[in-house]
Amino acid sequence: MNNQIDETIVKYSKELRLPVFRRDFKELSKQAATERTDYEEFLLRLMEREFELRAENRKKAQIRQACFPSKMYLSDLQREQLPVDANEKLPLLERLDFIETGQILYWPEIPEPENTHAVGLGLKACSGI
Repeated sequence: MNNQIDETIVKYSKELRLPVFRRDFKELSKQAATERTDYEEFLLRLMEREFELRAENRKKAQIRQACFPSKMYLSDLQREQLPVDANEKLPLLERLDFIETGQILYWPEIPEPENTHAVGLGLKACSGI
């Protein structure tokens, strides 16, 4: 590629705030040329990488903005330590259907570490996992 074109791509991608585009366009263009990939496929690969970074950053920002008191994921939860009723309801809550239906959950005062299931559900909702 022409250096002037490269510099212009870098300039525009900075202005448009496309860091992955700026970082990966040369690598992907060389790969596309080697594989004789058409322009649309090249552009799609570049856009997919940018999209993936933004999706990951969005998840991190949602978790940061939620100001959770801890970062206890559901996979870290010791289910045997939960009260019986919480342990029975947790699989249903893990589906996160209550978010789509707009239901409000009431979390009674449960001492640490048992209340970490609420944080775990929140992290799961933010992460989309």
